[in-house]
Amino acid sequence: MRRIVRVGLAVTLLAGGASPASAHHRNEDRDVPCERIHWQEVEDVREAVRRLIRCAERLWPVPGGLEKALAVARCESGFWPWARGGPNAGVYQHNLAYWEARWERWGRPLGLGSSAFNARTNVVVTMRMVHSSRSWALWACA
Repeated sequence: MRRIVRVGLAVTLLAGGASPASAHHRNEDRDVPCERIHWQEVEDVREAVRRLIRCAERLWPVPGGLEKALAVARCESGFWPWARGGPNAGVYQHNLAYWEARWERWGRPLGLGSSAFNARTNVVVTMRMVHSSRSWALWACA
């Protein structure tokens, strides 16, 4: 029973913000196919987040590649979508004072949910930011 509840919660929170229009990959400015990962097959939320990071890093390669993206997330939150440290939130611990502007630029155009605690949104916003700036300088764990 616990597994069903945990998986249901993961499905709801990790896949949130997906729109029907994003189900097919046409271009990076409109569609994010990462929600196609079958969350219900993943027993551990942290493993689901790692899969999401792998998917997003393939779309928006970052300095240091997948190893660096995973290392930063491990250090920042332990891959826990609901991590909170002071004013920071989510997988990559975005400062909430800056989150809305980051989401407006990197998440909203893709139709992603607006919560920093939405794993998919947090990861995609991060990958797009780091891909664009070619730097992990904003992350303490980098």
